[in-house]
Amino acid sequence: MGWFGFAAIFAVFFLTHSIPVRPAVKSQAVRLLGTRGFGLAYSTLSVAMLALLIWSAGQAPYVQLWPQMEWHRHAAHLGMLAVSLILATSIGRPNPFSFGGARNDSFDPARPGIVRWMRHPVLVALAIWAGVHLLPNGDLAHVILFGVLGSFAVAGGALIDRRKQQSLGAARWTALNTARKAAPWVPAPLGWPGLVTRLALGVAVFATLLLAHPYVIGVPAL
Repeated sequence: MGWFGFAAIFAVFFLTHSIPVRPAVKSQAVRLLGTRGFGLAYSTLSVAMLALLIWSAGQAPYVQLWPQMEWHRHAAHLGMLAVSLILATSIGRPNPFSFGGARNDSFDPARPGIVRWMRHPVLVALAIWAGVHLLPNGDLAHVILFGVLGSFAVAGGALIDRRKQQSLGAARWTALNTARKAAPWVPAPLGWPGLVTRLALGVAVFATLLLAHPYVIGVPAL
């Protein structure tokens, strides 16, 4: 695959992420599939396109910018452990500020969980994932891939903030955000068993990613 094919898949990746969430398109899709069905379909499409994009970067012409060093992989392991724990403690939890949450009406700003530290945990996880993968992948195609995706994740927070302020109302959003920041820096969990289960799940996901990496990505992570 040449640079044109890589660029074409990159363009399709962004189209499949931007078009379905446009208000007119999303409302029609939700009517057809339901809220849960739309979320599942969009998530499946996103993962599939991400896998295709990563594959295309590996097929692009190889132009080395820096060599891989042993500590690069250790840094990537630590970063991916953080990613797994962030996702495990945020997905399916109330979060009216971003996506990836559930039961947002039950969000308690006095006990915000991981939202106390970050309004957009999924985007933070994506940014860390991209950043730590830059280190051991110092060729031009992968630097473009992870650099663009990391920048996209960082910029996405501001975009979502604007959309949420419009949907919630600026006064409501500001009040929730102020209350969130006023919570203890280490907020009490909603339940210790649930927290321990989520942390254990995060560690299990991390271990699975390490073991599956050579089969899914084609390159061993260890």
